Amino acid sequence: MDKPLNRLQRGFYRDGPSHRDGADVSFADIHKFFGFRGITIGKWVTVEEQKLAANLFFDALCDLAEILHVPYITLGLNQSLALAFGSGGRKGVSAHYTPVKRELALAKNAGAGSLAHEWFHAFDHYIAPKIFAVEQAGTFASALSLTANKLQQHPLNQRLLDTLHTILLSPIEGELNPLMARSVACDKACKSIYFALPQEVCARAFEAMVQDQPIKNHFLVSGTKQSQWAKKGLYPMGNQRLAINQLFLTYFTQLGQAIAYKQDSPS
Repeated sequence: MDKPLNRLQRGFYRDGPSHRDGADVSFADIHKFFGFRGITIGKWVTVEEQKLAANLFFDALCDLAEILHVPYITLGLNQSLALAFGSGGRKGVSAHYTPVKRELALAKNAGAGSLAHEWFHAFDHYIAPKIFAVEQAGTFASALSLTANKLQQHPLNQRLLDTLHTILLSPIEGELNPLMARSVACDKACKSIYFALPQEVCARAFEAMVQDQPIKNHFLVSGTKQSQWAKKGLYPMGNQRLAINQLFLTYFTQLGQAIAYKQDSPS
């Protein structure tokens, strides 16, 4: 009897431009191409699984950069972000971002579909001291946006703050917006303190935006429309989703333009 295929071998739906023209890439290529600080592969990941995973990661990261309209090298967050695959996982957790290590980790067989969500956690953490005058370790811009932190003046900073506030706040003072209200209700039902955390709400909003784009990649993101959590309303819906999508796209497009301009300018 043939051994059943694991999740990597079964493949993932993707509809987008060709980035490799059928060629295989390695994690060393990913390290260089996207500017990661380092990449760790778990000891239980076979050579064949590494090859499959490297191709999946490469396509997904290229797709994310295309969606955001940022240079590919941007995704490594100025060489501050490390990537781990099949290594350093947590029991019962398929993917996570660790602020103290600045590391994005995906489990070998269960992390697919979480890459966009976890990358936004990394970005949210990385950008916090660049838009707010803060020094606390482990803080996220999304959480800081709800407190009286001094915004460092820059048009892009204000645009990101507006995006975060659209996700987290209601135009009616003293009320929760629909997304936050559903997130709080889910925490109460689950007896948890998780779904309504600002960084989690914003990461879900980001992955919803990514999934709504014409480029489709289920290794990058999936589950923001038909999953059990989507049916509980934990992702933006309706006009709020459309507004957040546009704000995110505008912000990252302008960020990409600013980075490209800086790279092209003479030193």
